[in-house]
Amino acid sequence: MWRDVIGSFPSAESSSPADPSLLDRIESELGQSLPEDLRSFLLESDGLTDEYGADVVWPAQRILDDNINFRGDEQFRSLYMSFDSLMFFGDNGGGDQFAFVRVPERSDIFVWDHETDGRDLVSPNLESYLRSALGSGGEDWYR
Repeated sequence: MWRDVIGSFPSAESSSPADPSLLDRIESELGQSLPEDLRSFLLESDGLTDEYGADVVWPAQRILDDNINFRGDEQFRSLYMSFDSLMFFGDNGGGDQFAFVRVPERSDIFVWDHETDGRDLVSPNLESYLRSALGSGGEDWYR
C-alpha cells in the first residue's frame, strides 16, 4: 500500500524495509507501541525523504534515537513541555518535528514547533500526512 502512495510522488525517495526486530526494540525502549500505520510503513520503507531534503519519515533507528534524546535531554526538560506522550517520526527540514500522540493513542499527526513549543494537529492519519507533505512544494505545507 505505502509503495503506491510513495510512487505517486516521483521526487520522493524511499528505502529498503526496516528490520522488524528494530521496530520491536523501539516499542520496548520507548514503552509505547508504534502506530499501526507507521509500523506497516517502516516494514515497506525504512524512511522517506522529499525533494527538499526533509525527512518526511525517519528511518527506524532515528525514530528510536531522537525520541530517547528528546525525552532525556535536561535542557529540553527546562525549555519545553514533556515529550513523553509523543512519538516523533519526521521533520520538515527546518526544525519542526512531526509526531503521533501515544498517550492516549491517536492516529492523528501533530507538528511540534521548535520555536514556540506549540503542538498543532496537521493531519488525521499517516496517509494524509504523506500526501500533504510530498505534494506541498515546500517545508511549511502545514501552516
